Amino acid sequence: MARKVPTEEAIKRWDQHAERFTANYDEHGGIHREVLLNPAIFSLLEEVKGKRLLDAGCGEGYLSRILAQKGAIVTAVDYSEKMLEIARERTYEEVPIQYEHGNCEKLDFLVDEQFDCIVSNMVLQDLADYKAALSEMYRLLKPNSTFIFSILHPCFVTPNSGWIRNERLDQQYWKVQRYFYEGVYDQKLPLDSDDKIVFYHRTLTSYMKAIIQAGFSIEDVIEPMPSKEMLIKYPQFEEDLHCADFIVFKLRK
Repeated sequence: MARKVPTEEAIKRWDQHAERFTANYDEHGGIHREVLLNPAIFSLLEEVKGKRLLDAGCGEGYLSRILAQKGAIVTAVDYSEKMLEIARERTYEEVPIQYEHGNCEKLDFLVDEQFDCIVSNMVLQDLADYKAALSEMYRLLKPNSTFIFSILHPCFVTPNSGWIRNERLDQQYWKVQRYFYEGVYDQKLPLDSDDKIVFYHRTLTSYMKAIIQAGFSIEDVIEPMPSKEMLIKYPQFEEDLHCADFIVFKLRK
C-alpha cells in the first residue's frame, strides 16, 4: 500500500535542505541541469523576449534569471520560503523577476490566462497532487500557449533504483524496482548525504493520462542525453548514454 504524505512534508524538507542542495549551484544551476536539462528545455522554448513567463517551482531561481536575461517578463513561484530567500539573494536588482510564495497545486493569487509560456523544472515529482498542478498550469496559460516541464524519468528512476556493478563482467547495470508503485518515497539528496527529501513516483501512463485530462496536447518529448561537447567537459556523464534520468515534455493549451 502506498504511503500517504502530503505536499506539506515535501515543503518542510526542501526548506530544511535548501542551502545544502543549492550550495554548488552556478549560473547554469547544478551540473545535471547544465549537461542534461537546460539544453532540452531551451531547445523546446520559443522566443521569450517580451513574453510573460511563469517559472513554476523556481527553486533558487537560476532558470528565472536566465529567462529574464533573455528578455522575458518573469514571475517565479516556489513553495519553499527558504528557496525563495536564496533566489532573492542571488538575483541582481537590474534583473526584474517577480518572486512569489506559492504551491503549484493551487495558485489562486494568479489570474487566468496571463502567461505566454510556463516552465516547470523538476517540480511535479515533488507534489502530492500533480493533477491539480497540471490543471493550474492550464488555467494560467493563454490559449495556444505552451507548458514545458521536466521530471525524473518515471520508467528508470523508481523507488530502490540505482547502479549495480558486475565485477566478473566489469560492467554496470541500472536496476529498476517497483515501477508500478505509485506513492511517496524518501530519497537521499545529495546521494552521499543523510539528508532525505520526498519524491512522489507515478508511472508514465499516469502522467500521460493526467496531461490529457488537464486539456493539454503533447507537442514534443525529450529524454535528455549528454552531447559530445558536454561529454568532453564532463566525461563522468558517459553513464547517461545508457538510460535516461529525466524526461521533458512540451505541451500546448
